[in-house]
Amino acid sequence: MATPGNDRRIDYIEFAVTDIPRSRDFYGRAFGWSFTDYGPAYCEFDDGRLKGGFAQGSPAGSGGPLVILYADDLAAVQQRLEQAGGRVVKPIYSFPGGRRFHFQDPDGYELAVWSDR
Repeated sequence: MATPGNDRRIDYIEFAVTDIPRSRDFYGRAFGWSFTDYGPAYCEFDDGRLKGGFAQGSPAGSGGPLVILYADDLAAVQQRLEQAGGRVVKPIYSFPGGRRFHFQDPDGYELAVWSDR
């Protein structure tokens, strides 16, 4: 069921992954997301604001839209995701309005984390 007020907004993000338990572990440890399993080939994640899913499959190649997460403490989040198995591919840098870094998850997806602090 659609949420009122979400017309024309990104509502869900889905990643094709080779190993759903590994993706659950990585994003749970790095970002504290919660999960709901829908059989062995699909797992929904919830970051507390937006939901998405991990679908069993072959990850897409590089390129495409960049998913950017927000963090109050950029350095702490970077440390957590590295401990969880992520790899920083662009170290923290400044841009007008804040700072951010890019990382790859265990399936090779590149995402970014930014902060206005």
